[in-house]
Amino acid sequence: MGEATVRIESLAFGGAGFGRVEGKACFVPFTAPGDLARIRITQAKPSYLEGEAVELLETSPRRVTPPCPVFGACGGCTWQHLSYGDQLEAKERIVAETLWRFGRVEPERVCRTVASDSPYGYRSRVQFKVRWIAGKLQMGFYRRGSHYVVDIPGGCAICNPALNRVMAEVRHVIGRFAEPDRIPQVDAAVGDDGTTLVIIHYIGAKRDEARAYFTACRGELPSVGGLHLQCGRKENMEPVWGCDGLAYGFAAGFLPGLPAMTLGFSRGGFSQVNYRQNGELLRAVHRMAALTGDERLLDLFCGNGNFAVPLSRYAASVVGIEEYAPSLDDARRNAAANGAGGIEFIRADSAAGVRQLASRGDRFAVVILDPPRTGAREAVPEVVSLGPERVIYVSCDPATLGRDLGLFRKGGYEVRETLPVDMFPQTFHIESVTLLSRGG
Repeated sequence: MGEATVRIESLAFGGAGFGRVEGKACFVPFTAPGDLARIRITQAKPSYLEGEAVELLETSPRRVTPPCPVFGACGGCTWQHLSYGDQLEAKERIVAETLWRFGRVEPERVCRTVASDSPYGYRSRVQFKVRWIAGKLQMGFYRRGSHYVVDIPGGCAICNPALNRVMAEVRHVIGRFAEPDRIPQVDAAVGDDGTTLVIIHYIGAKRDEARAYFTACRGELPSVGGLHLQCGRKENMEPVWGCDGLAYGFAAGFLPGLPAMTLGFSRGGFSQVNYRQNGELLRAVHRMAALTGDERLLDLFCGNGNFAVPLSRYAASVVGIEEYAPSLDDARRNAAANGAGGIEFIRADSAAGVRQLASRGDRFAVVILDPPRTGAREAVPEVVSLGPERVIYVSCDPATLGRDLGLFRKGGYEVRETLPVDMFPQTFHIESVTLLSRGG
C-alpha cells in the first residue's frame, strides 16, 4: 500500500500513536508523541490510515527503554516505551475526549488519573497462551492482531512475580506431557496472600490420563496452590488438587470504620487484576455514594460482592444482582464470612433484575453499575425508571461508558465527575468511576 512519513502528535485509545498523512488521520502502534516515523501503510480506510513503523527518523525525547525483551512483538503491553507520567496524562485525555465524543460529557468533569504505585508486577490474573510447534513449547501471549504465540520464557514484566514462578514450573511440566499440542491455554491467578491457582485447558480425548499426569506432577509445581483441569466450557472444570479459590482483602480502617475484610472468589470467577487499584475503586465508590446509613443501595453486576459487602456497613440495606451463579455463591459466602447483614442477592440479568425489583415496588437512593467491557445499555433505561438520587458507574471501556452516559443524560441525569483509575499500567486500558445525579 506504500509508505509515508508521519509526525506523531498524541496517543489514541487502542494504544497507537496518532498523526496525519496529507490531512488524513493515521494510527501507528508503538510510537510516541514527538516521533517522526517512516511507516508502511497497512490499511487505508476512507477516513483514516493504519500503519506500522519502519524507521524512526526522529526519536521523541519522551521515549523510555522498555524492560521487556519482547515488547513490540507481544500483544500484551502497548506503552512500555513511554514514561509512566506520560501514560497517565494520555489516559486522562483519552477518557475526556471519548466521553465528550460519545456522551457529550464536558472535559472538565474528568479528574486526574489515580496512579498505580506498582506500574510493573501488578497483574494478579493472566491467561497464558500455549502452542507446540516443531517439538518446541511456546508459552506466552498472542502477537498483536494474530494467534501467533510470542514465547516469554523469562516471564512477564507486568505479572505478579508469583505468576512468573508458576509459569516457569508449568512450562516444564507441559513440555513432558504426552499431548502438549492439546493444551491451548493456562490460566493462573494469585491471591493477595500469595496463594496461586492454575487452570489447565485440555482439548484432547484422554481426560483421565491428563488428570492422572497432572496429579502425579504436584511435587514439581511447588509454587501452585491449586490445579484444575478444564475440558471445554467452564462447567466442565474439575479440581485436580489443592485450593479451589483465592482471596484478597481490605485492611481495617481502609474506609472509615471498616473492619478488616477478606473477599474470596472461586476458580474461574471474576476479580480485578490489580488488587491495590481495586481498593482505589472502592474508595471512590464509597465517597461518591455518600451513604449516611439510611439509604437503600443497589449493586448491579455485583460479582463476588466487591462493593456490596464492604458498603453494606454504611447503608440501611443492599441488593446485589449478578447473572453468573458461581460469583453469586462467592458473594453470599463473602457476606456471611464478613458478618455483612442486610444484603439480598438475586441471580438475574441486570436489566431483568431491575424490572423485577421495580415490579415489587423497590426503590433505591444509590445504584452502582460495574458492567463488563460491553457496558450496560439494556440496564440503563431500567435504572432510570427507578429514579435513584445517585448513580455510580464503574467502567473499563470509555467508549461504552460514553454511550451509556448519553443514555443516562437523555433520562434526566447529569455527570458530576469521572475519576480515571489506572488499573492496567503499560497498556492503553483504563478503569474509571463516574458519579451521576438527577438534573436540576
